[in-house]
Amino acid sequence: MSKDAGQTAYVTDGEFTRDANYIATRITADGRDGHPVAPGRYRLIVSRACPWANRSIIVRRLLGLEDALSMGIAGPTHDARSWTFDLDPGGRDPVLGIERLQEAFLARFPDYDRGITVPAIVDIASGQVVTNDYPQITLDLSTQWGGRHREGAPDLYPENRRDEIDDVMEKVFHDVNDGVYRCGFAGSQEAYANAYRRLFARMDWLEERLARQRYLVGDTITEADIRLFTTLVRFDPVYHGHFKCNRNKLSEMPVLWAYARDLFATPGFGDTIDFDHIKRHYYEVHSDINPTGIVPSGPDLSNWLEAHHREQLGGRPFGDGTPPGPPKDDEVVPPEHTVPGFGGDRTIVLP
Repeated sequence: MSKDAGQTAYVTDGEFTRDANYIATRITADGRDGHPVAPGRYRLIVSRACPWANRSIIVRRLLGLEDALSMGIAGPTHDARSWTFDLDPGGRDPVLGIERLQEAFLARFPDYDRGITVPAIVDIASGQVVTNDYPQITLDLSTQWGGRHREGAPDLYPENRRDEIDDVMEKVFHDVNDGVYRCGFAGSQEAYANAYRRLFARMDWLEERLARQRYLVGDTITEADIRLFTTLVRFDPVYHGHFKCNRNKLSEMPVLWAYARDLFATPGFGDTIDFDHIKRHYYEVHSDINPTGIVPSGPDLSNWLEAHHREQLGGRPFGDGTPPGPPKDDEVVPPEHTVPGFGGDRTIVLP
């Protein structure tokens, strides 16, 4: 058993398998699991380093839930026990008053022995974790928190497209989102080779699909794009070298590279990305892969701002909605942690 980004995983016969047994309690409009949607009641705990948590940061931004659902940001590294709040004064989350996310898990489950994962949503009054079911968290932010969405919030999970969105997300998860980890943590040459083949076969499939349409499903941004983006943005800085996903860089795949840059320039995407935290997490925490803990200086990030020309394919990023406003002051990524010259107040012109 090994730890990966706070996740519990198993390597059997050389094959990396993620433990997908998360806390399934949901926060819903009708409160059927005992946790109704209520502004100010819950706190979303994330790390900017983690791709799974990055999804929830983006969805929260796009839907304008900042005032309804506060966010605590853990540091980029963790030990075997838990993510910690080492970015906050005194090393404690200022709302929950805890040093480790583990405390919220143990407050609800004293014998909890699984991975202490982000994203997690914590009930502020009780200090107990509600859920860490990251795929469901983002879908529920779209479908259950609608009464708290900002005016002009996009529909990220349109009902008439859900079957296609679910199908695309399933393929992308197994072969790309989790596929890079199956390459990086493979325990045998055969397992690595199989994961590598699946990863790049799916990347080629995505390259072909996105050559004829701006977004993965329909002509607007959906949950599927968010889930793919958080892997793509980490590909060249981490997965290409650290996880041996090195057939080619993302920047050498013209369609996917332009697609990723298009999303990066879209408010709510690039302004959530902390490349410093991303690199520090993978290269410092995964000591079995990188025992020296040396964090590479590269790659050069300036190419993220090159023109992508994806608007020529049409599409309306936010559909009938509007872009989100700038990030909250206390949620802005430090300028030295992102692409030089990129600011959180960048905007796009909607076609």
